[in-house]
Amino acid sequence: MKRGRKTNEANSSSSEDTTEKESKRHKVVEKKTTVVQSPDWANLLQDIILQVFQYLPLLDRAHASQVCRSWNQVFHMPDLWRCFEFELNQPATSNLRTTHPELIKQIIKRHSNHLQYVSFKVVDSSKESAEAACDILSQLVNCSLKTLGLISTARPSFMDLPKSHFISALTVVFVNSKSLSSLKIDDTPVDDPSLKVLVANNSDTLKLLKMSSCPHVSPAGILCVADQCHGLRELALNYHLLSDELLLALSSEKHVRLEHLRIDVVSENPGQTQFHTIQKSSWDAFIKHSPKVNLVMYFFLYEEEFDPFFRYEIPVTHLYFGRSVSKDVLGRVGMTCPRLVELVVCANGLRPLDEELICIAERCKFLSAVGLGECEVSCSAFVEFVKMCGGRLSQLSIMEEVLIPDQKYSLEQIHWEVSKHLGRVWFPDMMPTW
Repeated sequence: MKRGRKTNEANSSSSEDTTEKESKRHKVVEKKTTVVQSPDWANLLQDIILQVFQYLPLLDRAHASQVCRSWNQVFHMPDLWRCFEFELNQPATSNLRTTHPELIKQIIKRHSNHLQYVSFKVVDSSKESAEAACDILSQLVNCSLKTLGLISTARPSFMDLPKSHFISALTVVFVNSKSLSSLKIDDTPVDDPSLKVLVANNSDTLKLLKMSSCPHVSPAGILCVADQCHGLRELALNYHLLSDELLLALSSEKHVRLEHLRIDVVSENPGQTQFHTIQKSSWDAFIKHSPKVNLVMYFFLYEEEFDPFFRYEIPVTHLYFGRSVSKDVLGRVGMTCPRLVELVVCANGLRPLDEELICIAERCKFLSAVGLGECEVSCSAFVEFVKMCGGRLSQLSIMEEVLIPDQKYSLEQIHWEVSKHLGRVWFPDMMPTW
Protein backbone atom coordinates (compact mmCIF):
# COMPACT_ATOMS: atom_id res chain seq x y z
CA MET A 1 0.00 0.00 0.00
CA LYS A 2 2.75 2.41 0.91
CA ARG A 3 4.65 1.61 -2.25
CA GLY A 4 1.52 2.23 -4.37
CA ARG A 5 0.83 5.57 -2.66
CA LYS A 6 4.42 6.73 -3.30
CA THR A 7 4.15 5.69 -6.94
CA ASN A 8 0.89 7.66 -7.36
CA GLU A 9 2.44 10.72 -5.71
CA ALA A 10 5.46 10.49 -7.99
CA ASN A 11 3.26 10.23 -11.06
CA SER A 12 1.19 13.19 -9.89
CA SER A 13 4.35 15.28 -9.31
CA SER A 14 5.72 14.30 -12.72
CA SER A 15 2.43 15.31 -14.33
CA GLU A 16 2.50 18.70 -12.61
CA ASP A 17 6.11 19.30 -13.75
CA THR A 18 5.14 18.46 -17.32
CA THR A 19 2.17 20.82 -17.21
CA GLU A 20 4.34 23.64 -15.82
CA LYS A 21 7.00 23.11 -18.52
CA GLU A 22 4.35 23.17 -21.26
CA SER A 23 2.92 26.38 -19.80
CA LYS A 24 6.33 28.05 -19.86
CA ARG A 25 6.89 26.80 -23.41
CA HIS A 26 3.62 28.36 -24.53
CA LYS A 27 4.59 31.68 -22.94
CA VAL A 28 7.93 31.65 -24.76
CA VAL A 29 6.18 30.91 -28.04
CA GLU A 30 3.71 33.72 -27.36
CA LYS A 31 6.58 36.13 -26.78
CA LYS A 32 8.33 35.05 -29.95
CA THR A 33 5.18 35.38 -32.00
CA THR A 34 4.34 38.85 -30.61
CA VAL A 35 4.01 41.26 -33.54
CA VAL A 36 6.78 43.92 -33.49
CA GLN A 37 5.42 47.33 -34.36
CA SER A 38 7.02 48.84 -37.43
CA PRO A 39 8.79 52.21 -36.97
CA ASP A 40 7.16 55.46 -38.01
CA TRP A 41 8.89 55.78 -41.36
CA ALA A 42 7.63 59.31 -41.89
CA ASN A 43 9.28 60.54 -38.67
CA LEU A 44 12.41 58.49 -39.30
CA LEU A 45 12.79 59.98 -42.78
CA GLN A 46 12.29 63.48 -41.37
CA ASP A 47 15.03 62.90 -38.78
CA ILE A 48 17.43 61.75 -41.49
CA ILE A 49 16.67 64.79 -43.66
CA LEU A 50 17.18 67.06 -40.64
CA GLN A 51 20.65 65.58 -40.04
CA VAL A 52 21.54 66.06 -43.72
CA PHE A 53 20.30 69.67 -43.69
CA GLN A 54 22.50 70.46 -40.68
CA TYR A 55 25.60 69.81 -42.82
CA LEU A 56 24.44 71.85 -45.81
CA PRO A 57 25.30 75.52 -46.41
CA LEU A 58 22.30 77.79 -46.05
CA LEU A 59 21.85 78.38 -49.80
CA ASP A 60 21.94 74.64 -50.56
CA ARG A 61 19.52 74.01 -47.73
CA ALA A 62 17.11 76.60 -49.15
CA HIS A 63 17.27 75.02 -52.62
CA ALA A 64 16.68 71.56 -51.13
CA SER A 65 13.62 72.83 -49.27
CA GLN A 66 11.90 73.38 -52.62
CA VAL A 67 11.98 69.67 -53.53
CA CYS A 68 8.76 68.74 -51.70
CA ARG A 69 6.46 69.70 -48.85
CA SER A 70 8.16 67.32 -46.40
CA TRP A 71 11.60 68.80 -47.07
CA ASN A 72 10.20 72.30 -46.75
CA GLN A 73 8.79 71.39 -43.33
CA VAL A 74 12.23 70.18 -42.25
CA PHE A 75 13.77 73.43 -43.53
CA HIS A 76 11.68 75.37 -40.99
CA MET A 77 12.29 73.08 -38.00
CA PRO A 78 13.58 75.01 -34.92
CA ASP A 79 16.73 72.90 -34.65
CA LEU A 80 18.04 74.41 -37.90
CA TRP A 81 17.57 78.00 -36.73
CA ARG A 82 19.16 78.02 -33.28
CA CYS A 83 22.49 79.18 -34.71
CA PHE A 84 22.73 81.86 -37.42
CA GLU A 85 25.25 84.39 -38.72
CA PHE A 86 23.90 87.48 -40.45
CA GLU A 87 26.41 88.70 -43.05
CA LEU A 88 25.73 92.30 -44.01
CA ASN A 89 27.14 94.56 -46.71
CA GLN A 90 25.92 96.74 -49.55
CA PRO A 91 25.65 94.63 -52.76
CA ALA A 92 25.71 97.78 -54.90
CA THR A 93 29.26 98.59 -53.80
CA SER A 94 30.63 95.18 -52.78
CA ASN A 95 30.94 91.71 -54.27
CA LEU A 96 31.15 90.07 -50.84
CA ARG A 97 28.48 87.64 -49.69
CA THR A 98 25.46 89.03 -47.85
CA THR A 99 22.36 87.54 -46.23
CA HIS A 100 19.42 88.12 -48.59
CA PRO A 101 16.86 90.66 -47.28
CA GLU A 102 13.96 88.25 -47.94
CA LEU A 103 15.64 85.58 -45.85
CA ILE A 104 16.13 88.09 -43.02
CA LYS A 105 12.40 88.90 -43.11
CA GLN A 106 11.53 85.21 -43.02
CA ILE A 107 13.84 84.58 -40.06
CA ILE A 108 12.36 87.46 -38.06
CA LYS A 109 8.80 86.37 -38.91
CA ARG A 110 9.12 82.61 -38.34
CA HIS A 111 12.30 81.90 -36.37
CA SER A 112 13.23 84.81 -34.10
CA ASN A 113 12.03 82.85 -31.06
CA HIS A 114 14.21 79.89 -32.11
CA LEU A 115 17.47 81.87 -32.36
CA GLN A 116 19.96 81.18 -29.57
CA TYR A 117 23.48 81.58 -31.02
CA VAL A 118 23.63 84.67 -33.22
CA SER A 119 26.38 86.81 -34.73
CA PHE A 120 26.27 89.86 -36.98
CA LYS A 121 29.19 90.13 -39.38
CA VAL A 122 29.49 93.53 -41.06
CA VAL A 123 31.88 92.80 -43.92
CA ASP A 124 32.15 96.33 -45.30
CA SER A 125 32.70 99.69 -43.61
CA SER A 126 29.37 101.22 -44.62
CA LYS A 127 27.08 102.88 -42.13
CA GLU A 128 24.11 101.30 -43.92
CA SER A 129 25.29 97.77 -43.09
CA ALA A 130 25.68 98.63 -39.41
CA GLU A 131 22.21 100.20 -39.44
CA ALA A 132 20.81 97.00 -40.95
CA ALA A 133 22.35 95.00 -38.09
CA CYS A 134 20.75 97.32 -35.53
CA ASP A 135 17.41 97.06 -37.32
CA ILE A 136 17.49 93.27 -37.01
CA LEU A 137 18.55 93.47 -33.35
CA SER A 138 15.66 95.79 -32.51
CA GLN A 139 13.18 93.22 -33.89
CA LEU A 140 14.39 90.31 -31.76
CA VAL A 141 11.78 90.98 -29.07
CA ASN A 142 10.79 87.30 -28.81
CA CYS A 143 14.31 85.93 -28.70
CA SER A 144 16.15 84.23 -25.89
CA LEU A 145 19.75 84.43 -27.06
CA LYS A 146 22.56 82.56 -25.34
CA THR A 147 25.38 84.10 -27.41
CA LEU A 148 25.62 87.35 -29.35
CA GLY A 149 28.51 88.62 -31.43
CA LEU A 150 28.85 91.91 -33.31
CA ILE A 151 31.80 91.67 -35.68
CA SER A 152 33.13 94.40 -37.96
CA THR A 153 35.70 93.08 -40.41
CA ALA A 154 36.07 96.58 -41.86
CA ARG A 155 36.05 99.37 -39.30
CA PRO A 156 34.53 101.56 -37.99
CA SER A 157 30.89 100.71 -39.07
CA PHE A 158 29.11 100.47 -35.66
CA MET A 159 31.05 103.48 -34.35
CA ASP A 160 29.57 105.57 -37.19
CA LEU A 161 26.04 105.10 -35.87
CA PRO A 162 24.30 107.49 -33.48
CA LYS A 163 25.02 106.14 -30.03
CA SER A 164 21.35 106.21 -28.97
CA HIS A 165 20.30 104.19 -32.02
CA PHE A 166 22.83 101.45 -31.33
CA ILE A 167 22.13 101.30 -27.57
CA SER A 168 18.37 101.12 -28.15
CA ALA A 169 18.75 98.10 -30.44
CA LEU A 170 21.23 96.35 -28.14
CA THR A 171 19.13 96.74 -25.00
CA VAL A 172 16.23 94.96 -26.73
CA VAL A 173 18.37 91.82 -26.67
CA PHE A 174 19.65 92.47 -23.14
CA VAL A 175 16.13 92.83 -21.77
CA ASN A 176 14.52 89.92 -23.62
CA SER A 177 17.39 87.40 -23.39
CA LYS A 178 17.37 86.26 -19.79
CA SER A 179 20.05 83.62 -20.28
CA LEU A 180 22.80 85.40 -22.25
CA SER A 181 26.08 83.61 -21.59
CA SER A 182 28.46 84.99 -24.24
CA LEU A 183 28.74 88.56 -25.53
CA LYS A 184 31.31 89.83 -28.05
CA ILE A 185 30.91 93.51 -28.96
CA ASP A 186 34.24 94.95 -30.08
CA ASP A 187 34.41 98.42 -31.67
CA THR A 188 30.91 99.49 -30.66
CA PRO A 189 29.42 102.53 -28.84
CA VAL A 190 28.16 100.39 -25.94
CA ASP A 191 28.20 102.41 -22.67
CA ASP A 192 27.91 102.05 -18.89
CA PRO A 193 24.08 102.33 -18.66
CA SER A 194 23.63 99.58 -21.27
CA LEU A 195 26.01 97.35 -19.31
CA LYS A 196 23.83 97.90 -16.24
CA VAL A 197 20.83 96.66 -18.26
CA LEU A 198 22.89 93.63 -19.29
CA VAL A 199 23.76 92.88 -15.66
CA ALA A 200 20.20 93.43 -14.42
CA ASN A 201 18.84 90.78 -16.79
CA ASN A 202 21.70 88.30 -17.28
CA SER A 203 23.94 88.43 -14.20
CA ASP A 204 23.38 84.76 -13.35
CA THR A 205 24.24 83.41 -16.80
CA LEU A 206 26.96 85.65 -18.30
CA LYS A 207 30.23 83.71 -18.63
CA LEU A 208 32.11 85.46 -21.46
CA LEU A 209 32.43 89.18 -22.18
CA LYS A 210 34.66 90.53 -24.96
CA MET A 211 34.50 94.27 -25.54
CA SER A 212 37.78 95.76 -26.69
CA SER A 213 37.78 99.24 -28.26
CA CYS A 214 34.54 100.44 -26.69
CA PRO A 215 35.42 104.07 -25.79
CA HIS A 216 32.13 104.89 -24.04
CA VAL A 217 32.66 102.27 -21.31
CA SER A 218 34.45 103.44 -18.16
CA PRO A 219 36.32 101.44 -15.50
CA ALA A 220 33.22 101.86 -13.30
CA GLY A 221 31.06 100.23 -15.99
CA ILE A 222 33.23 97.13 -16.31
CA LEU A 223 33.57 96.97 -12.52
CA CYS A 224 29.77 96.78 -12.29
CA VAL A 225 29.86 93.67 -14.50
CA ALA A 226 32.56 92.01 -12.39
CA ASP A 227 30.76 92.86 -9.15
CA GLN A 228 27.44 91.33 -10.23
CA CYS A 229 28.31 88.57 -12.74
CA HIS A 230 29.98 86.09 -10.41
CA GLY A 231 29.94 83.34 -13.05
CA LEU A 232 32.14 85.29 -15.49
CA ARG A 233 34.96 83.03 -16.68
CA GLU A 234 36.40 84.87 -19.71
CA LEU A 235 36.96 88.60 -20.09
CA ALA A 236 38.62 90.69 -22.81
CA LEU A 237 39.01 94.46 -22.60
CA ASN A 238 41.34 97.39 -23.20
CA TYR A 239 43.99 98.28 -20.64
CA HIS A 240 42.34 101.60 -19.76
CA LEU A 241 39.44 99.61 -18.24
CA LEU A 242 41.75 97.50 -16.08
CA SER A 243 42.00 98.68 -12.48
CA ASP A 244 43.02 97.45 -9.05
CA GLU A 245 39.35 97.45 -8.07
CA LEU A 246 38.45 95.25 -11.04
CA LEU A 247 41.14 92.67 -10.24
CA LEU A 248 40.03 92.57 -6.60
CA ALA A 249 36.38 92.12 -7.66
CA LEU A 250 37.41 89.19 -9.86
CA SER A 251 39.30 87.79 -6.86
CA SER A 252 36.42 87.88 -4.36
CA GLU A 253 35.16 84.69 -2.73
CA LYS A 254 31.80 85.02 -4.50
CA HIS A 255 33.42 85.08 -7.94
CA VAL A 256 34.29 81.88 -9.81
CA ARG A 257 37.86 81.38 -10.87
CA LEU A 258 38.57 83.28 -14.05
CA GLU A 259 39.90 81.09 -16.87
CA HIS A 260 40.92 83.68 -19.47
CA LEU A 261 41.73 87.38 -19.21
CA ARG A 262 42.86 89.28 -22.31
CA ILE A 263 44.20 92.83 -22.09
CA ASP A 264 44.85 94.97 -25.18
CA VAL A 265 47.39 97.73 -24.48
CA VAL A 266 46.94 100.08 -27.41
CA SER A 267 48.30 103.58 -27.99
CA GLU A 268 45.47 105.62 -29.51
CA ASN A 269 47.44 108.90 -29.52
CA PRO A 270 51.19 108.20 -29.72
CA GLY A 271 53.12 110.22 -27.21
CA GLN A 272 49.95 111.56 -25.52
CA THR A 273 48.42 108.45 -23.90
CA GLN A 274 49.15 108.13 -20.18
CA PHE A 275 49.11 104.53 -18.95
CA HIS A 276 48.38 103.88 -15.28
CA THR A 277 50.11 101.28 -13.13
CA ILE A 278 48.39 98.25 -11.59
CA GLN A 279 49.60 97.45 -8.07
CA LYS A 280 51.50 94.20 -7.51
CA SER A 281 49.22 93.35 -4.58
CA SER A 282 46.21 93.37 -6.94
CA TRP A 283 47.91 90.97 -9.33
CA ASP A 284 48.91 88.75 -6.40
CA ALA A 285 45.31 88.59 -5.11
CA PHE A 286 44.05 87.83 -8.60
CA ILE A 287 46.48 84.98 -9.28
CA LYS A 288 45.92 83.53 -5.80
CA HIS A 289 42.19 83.30 -6.52
CA SER A 290 42.60 82.04 -10.13
CA PRO A 291 45.97 80.25 -10.21
CA LYS A 292 45.37 78.57 -13.60
CA VAL A 293 44.14 81.65 -15.45
CA ASN A 294 45.50 82.46 -18.92
CA LEU A 295 46.51 86.11 -18.84
CA VAL A 296 46.99 87.31 -22.42
CA MET A 297 48.42 90.75 -23.16
CA TYR A 298 48.73 92.40 -26.58
CA PHE A 299 51.00 95.46 -26.78
CA PHE A 300 50.79 98.00 -29.60
CA LEU A 301 52.95 100.76 -28.10
CA TYR A 302 55.93 102.88 -29.02
CA GLU A 303 59.19 102.55 -27.12
CA GLU A 304 58.72 105.60 -24.89
CA GLU A 305 55.29 104.33 -23.74
CA PHE A 306 56.55 101.12 -22.10
CA ASP A 307 57.84 102.81 -18.95
CA PRO A 308 54.91 101.80 -16.63
CA PHE A 309 55.12 98.12 -17.66
CA PHE A 310 57.29 95.19 -16.55
CA ARG A 311 58.60 96.98 -13.46
CA TYR A 312 57.64 94.15 -11.11
CA GLU A 313 56.41 90.57 -11.43
CA ILE A 314 53.11 90.09 -13.29
CA PRO A 315 51.34 86.75 -13.99
CA VAL A 316 51.13 87.10 -17.79
CA THR A 317 51.13 83.78 -19.69
CA HIS A 318 50.81 84.88 -23.33
CA LEU A 319 52.61 88.01 -24.48
CA TYR A 320 52.43 89.59 -27.94
CA PHE A 321 54.29 92.68 -29.15
CA GLY A 322 52.77 94.06 -32.35
CA ARG A 323 55.43 96.75 -32.81
CA SER A 324 59.18 96.93 -32.45
CA VAL A 325 60.38 96.41 -28.87
CA SER A 326 63.67 97.57 -27.36
CA LYS A 327 66.31 95.38 -25.70
CA ASP A 328 65.51 97.04 -22.39
CA VAL A 329 61.84 96.05 -22.47
CA LEU A 330 62.58 92.44 -23.45
CA GLY A 331 65.19 92.26 -20.71
CA ARG A 332 62.52 93.31 -18.19
CA VAL A 333 60.16 90.66 -19.59
CA GLY A 334 62.65 87.96 -18.65
CA MET A 335 62.87 89.32 -15.10
CA THR A 336 59.16 89.89 -14.44
CA CYS A 337 57.16 87.20 -16.31
CA PRO A 338 57.92 83.79 -14.74
CA ARG A 339 54.55 82.28 -15.85
CA LEU A 340 55.20 83.05 -19.51
CA VAL A 341 54.04 80.27 -21.87
CA GLU A 342 54.07 82.07 -25.23
CA LEU A 343 56.11 85.03 -26.47
CA VAL A 344 55.70 86.68 -29.88
CA VAL A 345 57.83 89.69 -30.83
CA CYS A 346 57.24 91.46 -34.13
CA ALA A 347 60.68 93.10 -34.30
CA ASN A 348 63.36 94.89 -32.30
CA GLY A 349 66.06 97.43 -33.05
CA LEU A 350 69.38 96.80 -34.71
CA ARG A 351 71.04 95.36 -31.60
CA PRO A 352 71.02 91.55 -31.15
CA LEU A 353 68.87 90.14 -28.33
CA ASP A 354 71.41 87.57 -27.15
CA GLU A 355 71.46 88.36 -23.41
CA GLU A 356 67.70 88.98 -23.28
CA LEU A 357 66.87 85.61 -24.83
CA ILE A 358 69.16 83.77 -22.43
CA CYS A 359 67.54 85.57 -19.48
CA ILE A 360 64.07 84.57 -20.72
CA ALA A 361 65.17 80.95 -21.09
CA GLU A 362 66.60 80.93 -17.55
CA ARG A 363 63.61 82.46 -15.76
CA CYS A 364 60.56 81.47 -17.86
CA LYS A 365 60.42 77.76 -17.10
CA PHE A 366 57.03 77.20 -18.79
CA LEU A 367 57.88 78.82 -22.12
CA SER A 368 56.71 76.53 -24.94
CA ALA A 369 56.00 78.83 -27.93
CA VAL A 370 58.26 81.57 -29.30
CA GLY A 371 58.00 83.74 -32.40
CA LEU A 372 60.80 86.24 -32.95
CA GLY A 373 59.80 87.62 -36.33
CA GLU A 374 62.49 90.09 -37.39
CA CYS A 375 64.50 90.16 -34.15
CA GLU A 376 68.25 89.96 -34.69
CA VAL A 377 70.01 87.18 -32.72
CA SER A 378 73.43 85.61 -33.08
CA CYS A 379 73.43 81.95 -34.12
CA SER A 380 75.29 80.89 -30.96
CA ALA A 381 72.84 82.67 -28.63
CA PHE A 382 69.87 81.23 -30.50
CA VAL A 383 71.21 77.68 -30.23
CA GLU A 384 71.93 78.20 -26.53
CA PHE A 385 68.40 79.52 -25.99
CA VAL A 386 66.89 76.43 -27.66
CA LYS A 387 69.22 74.15 -25.70
CA MET A 388 68.08 75.68 -22.40
CA CYS A 389 64.37 75.43 -23.27
CA GLY A 390 64.70 71.96 -24.74
CA GLY A 391 61.92 69.89 -26.23
CA ARG A 392 59.16 71.86 -24.49
CA LEU A 393 59.37 74.42 -27.35
CA SER A 394 56.45 73.11 -29.39
CA GLN A 395 56.51 76.24 -31.59
CA LEU A 396 59.60 78.17 -32.63
CA SER A 397 59.91 80.63 -35.50
CA ILE A 398 62.42 83.26 -36.61
CA MET A 399 63.38 84.70 -39.99
CA GLU A 400 66.60 83.28 -41.42
CA GLU A 401 67.62 86.78 -42.55
CA VAL A 402 67.94 88.05 -38.94
CA LEU A 403 70.12 85.18 -37.64
CA ILE A 404 73.72 86.44 -37.42
CA PRO A 405 76.41 83.84 -38.26
CA ASP A 406 79.40 83.73 -35.90
CA GLN A 407 82.57 81.71 -35.33
CA LYS A 408 80.64 78.79 -33.82
CA TYR A 409 77.69 78.36 -36.18
CA SER A 410 76.89 79.24 -39.77
CA LEU A 411 73.41 79.49 -41.25
CA GLU A 412 73.92 76.05 -42.83
CA GLN A 413 74.75 74.49 -39.46
CA ILE A 414 72.15 76.09 -37.26
CA HIS A 415 69.12 74.09 -38.34
CA TRP A 416 70.91 70.83 -37.46
CA GLU A 417 71.81 72.06 -33.99
CA VAL A 418 68.36 73.46 -33.28
CA SER A 419 66.68 70.29 -34.60
CA LYS A 420 68.86 68.18 -32.31
CA HIS A 421 67.80 70.08 -29.18
CA LEU A 422 64.14 70.28 -30.19
CA GLY A 423 63.96 66.58 -30.99
CA ARG A 424 62.38 67.26 -34.40
CA VAL A 425 63.30 68.72 -37.79
CA TRP A 426 63.36 72.51 -37.73
CA PHE A 427 64.17 75.24 -40.28
CA PRO A 428 64.09 79.04 -39.93
CA ASP A 429 61.42 80.97 -41.80
CA MET A 430 62.22 82.60 -45.11
CA MET A 431 61.31 86.12 -46.24
CA PRO A 432 58.88 86.10 -49.19
CA THR A 433 60.60 86.94 -52.48
CA TRP A 434 57.79 89.00 -54.00
